[in-house]
Amino acid sequence: MSVHRIIGTLLAAGVFLTAAAQRPRTGIRPQTGDRRVQTGIAFYDVDRIYDTLPALFYDDEEYTPQGRRHWDTERYRRKIRNTAAVIDSMGLEIVALWGVENEAVVRDLVTSCRGDYSYIHRTLNTLDGMDFALLYYGDRFFPHYVEPGRRYLYVEGTLGRDTVGLVLCAENRMAEWVVGDLREERPAARLVVLGRSGMTNPTRYGLYEATARAERAGRGTIHGRGRWTMRDRILVDTLLETVAADVFARRFLIDPRSGSPLATFKGRVYCGGYGYSLPVFVYIR
Repeated sequence: MSVHRIIGTLLAAGVFLTAAAQRPRTGIRPQTGDRRVQTGIAFYDVDRIYDTLPALFYDDEEYTPQGRRHWDTERYRRKIRNTAAVIDSMGLEIVALWGVENEAVVRDLVTSCRGDYSYIHRTLNTLDGMDFALLYYGDRFFPHYVEPGRRYLYVEGTLGRDTVGLVLCAENRMAEWVVGDLREERPAARLVVLGRSGMTNPTRYGLYEATARAERAGRGTIHGRGRWTMRDRILVDTLLETVAADVFARRFLIDPRSGSPLATFKGRVYCGGYGYSLPVFVYIR
């Protein structure tokens, strides 16, 4: 690669990081003249956190000490530490995770975080063993209803004065079907859709695509072929106010040579990074 090309790549990455990194580790919120409480919510594809034990009902042989990825205790613990570092850096009240294998993994992750998170985990019985988890501050969000399904998890609770329903999706085609049903079955809930969303017209369901502005600016959650793609999104009920929304990026998450997120594996080569995807977040009130 030529010197000019390297410099151009680094400059582009610097612009992206400056725009996407929203706040420091101290947890300072965006300044507005409104004194109503703001809540930060993130969605993070953690890029497959398996434990090291063979599973009984699905094939996770690659992610065992004897498997092709040599997934041993040292690599597992490093993955937990890396993921906790990202969550701590965001410092948000609610963090939705996709790609955890089981509740033991979630417990290890919560224990490694500096924040005092409670959590919800449900086994989805997927072919790859991947589940959702929701980390939240128990003095801010009060869950009272949980519904797991195929590649989605719905958690409804009280947030301030509102009943808020969090829809965690891992498949584009599931989001519209799930949201359509929820609008009929739980009309009092103000929805926030997190993750994969293939909705072509979210306004039909009273939703605003909060991450659309970041996408138009050229930011995204995954990087390939020299460009960013917004694979994970956040859609917010129009009855809630969106204060800010973006991709969460820090320099420690990005490979300066390629401009891509520092992944755990590149193919089957172990790199020890954080994951191939960046989180997205929103502030609502």
